[in-house]
Amino acid sequence: MSGYVRELALAARAAQAAIAATDAGTRRALIEGMAGQLLAGQDALLAANAQDLARASAAGASKATLDRLALDAARIQSMADALREVAGQADPLGGITRSDVRPNGVRVERQRIPLGLVAMIYEARPNVTAEAAALCLKAGNAVLLRGGSEAAASNATIAACLHAALRDAGLPEAAVSLVADTAREHVLELLQLTDLVDLAIPRGGESLIRFVAEHARVPVIKHYKGVCHLYVDRAADAGKALALLIDGKTSRPGVCNALETLLVHRDIAAVFLPQALAALHARGVEVRGDAATRALDADVLAASEADYAAEFLDLILAVRVVDDLPAALAHIARHGSDHTEVIVTEDAAAAAAFVRAVRSSAVMVNASSRFNDGGQLGLGAEIGISTTRLHAYGPMGVEALTIERFVVRGQGQVRHPELQGK
Repeated sequence: MSGYVRELALAARAAQAAIAATDAGTRRALIEGMAGQLLAGQDALLAANAQDLARASAAGASKATLDRLALDAARIQSMADALREVAGQADPLGGITRSDVRPNGVRVERQRIPLGLVAMIYEARPNVTAEAAALCLKAGNAVLLRGGSEAAASNATIAACLHAALRDAGLPEAAVSLVADTAREHVLELLQLTDLVDLAIPRGGESLIRFVAEHARVPVIKHYKGVCHLYVDRAADAGKALALLIDGKTSRPGVCNALETLLVHRDIAAVFLPQALAALHARGVEVRGDAATRALDADVLAASEADYAAEFLDLILAVRVVDDLPAALAHIARHGSDHTEVIVTEDAAAAAAFVRAVRSSAVMVNASSRFNDGGQLGLGAEIGISTTRLHAYGPMGVEALTIERFVVRGQGQVRHPELQGK
């Protein structure tokens, strides 16, 4: 190991103490300052992003990768808006979430405190650089950012904006540390820093996340992929189902909360599927279906079992006709990824059964899968979506970057009074 990342982590760890010591107003002003610096640096950021896009395109990056990588004025404004929303949230630190008095008079409290140093390992998502920094700082943490090489210029420019805000606030720049050298050996080094890094959060493709999970000695929050299902129940409103299908699949197919599989109850398949398939074809979606689906539309390709477990991240959708709700649930249990599942139904009992049976981090009843997003769920920005059942499950906002500890207040009580005076 070179020690390069360790030196960055040591500086970030020291800077975290300064961040944790700030009051809520200081952290709010800091993050608002970061939003302002992003907007002020828009021209430089767009120029850097153009360099990244040109390199990625020349290297043969996929459409989904290029979409995640691309920035424009609207996306930069969205980043700034997300930071301001984080800044305006209630302060998560020091709050007492529970307070009980024990029979001996001791008061037992649960108090929120920072995690410490959070490591972000991510791919072609330059917005993560800004949003992860804001979320970590709001929660009193420092953050060590290791973005992908395809976004190196964009990430460096964003980090420079964030550092300017830290300087303006009189706080150490190392609280937001960017691993500028993206060599994989530095990821391995980072994942071994058990004495410095409190939590690692990878965001990217399945191969990256599995690499992190397999090599980490530090705790890891992860989700491998988003195989999200839309189940259209026999009691579904066809108009709602069609709207949720089009939004979930076509609004932005390269993201983890996009739909990958459509399941349709057999009783309504002959009526609903022809209009759904026509709408999908009209929007350029390649449909891969089972025999019952192909019987309704000659343009549907034959689906393999692998298709039903695939995260396409593209305008491709797998479709299956199922006999009933239990069959839909069995399919989801076999092929799902604990990310997002959707039911469309006007039957309250069916909706309740679906919510009880599905174990995913987000369950939608008559609502788009695209709502499984921190900003849409009221978290402001999100640092990631967890499908591991640790201290956080689902989209992770500011509160998920804190932990609860016990604070015990007494008046001299001892556990073994019989030992006193001997």
